[in-house]
Amino acid sequence: MKSNNNPSMVVERYTVTDRIAHTVHAIAMIVLIITGLKIYAGWDFMSFHSARALHMIAVPFLLAVNWILIPYNIFSEGHGLMGKISHFMDHYIFGPKDAARLSDIIKNFFGKGKYPAFSIYDEEKGHYETKLHPLMKILIVLEGTALFLIAVSGIVLYKLDWSLFGLPIASWITSIAGLIAPALGMSAVGFLRFLHLLMTYWFVFELVIHVGILEFDPHVWKYYKAIFWTGKEDLSDAHYSEYIEKYSRFDAKKH
Repeated sequence: MKSNNNPSMVVERYTVTDRIAHTVHAIAMIVLIITGLKIYAGWDFMSFHSARALHMIAVPFLLAVNWILIPYNIFSEGHGLMGKISHFMDHYIFGPKDAARLSDIIKNFFGKGKYPAFSIYDEEKGHYETKLHPLMKILIVLEGTALFLIAVSGIVLYKLDWSLFGLPIASWITSIAGLIAPALGMSAVGFLRFLHLLMTYWFVFELVIHVGILEFDPHVWKYYKAIFWTGKEDLSDAHYSEYIEKYSRFDAKKH
């Protein structure tokens, strides 16, 4: 039995660490975009040294959140190895059900059919079956790739001979870039600078898609409140959500 009419069905959508991760990620990303473009374009609203200092302060926060805290949050859900893998696949990997939802979303855009629920909570299991917009599951993979590329290219732009525990990391990155750069008529460092800027523009584009399009609908503003403040979702609000009620013996007798 499925219902969206339970007025008391308020569940935890985001844990405290989920909210911390998202807030720090958002702040760090905005700081990095603004200061990065200042460094590149030479805007005069702050000095170069101030912009570079803020940029370097924001970098470890962004990397720590994305490479430590978010993976911890993801894999702290589910019981046992297979349960954790199942949780990861259902919640973060774009699959056939997401493809069907995305197809229905596109049809709805053209005035055909209802906008499908993408936040689905199963009362009997006691957790969400899925809670991300299908397009967000695609963006997550692209963002992870972009984050890796911008971090790697940023190492060389920060210091050409940067090393870690005696390992010449920056030199290795420059050597790899040198295999690609000539085909584009660039030097290795020039290619890495171009890649860094390109990934910056990607994050600007993603921000527009994520905030300016997917969540510009007032009906999804409840998720802003959840991710930044309460952590809760009221599933009695039927917009984009579905609540799968527990199937009891009493229900079976009625049928």
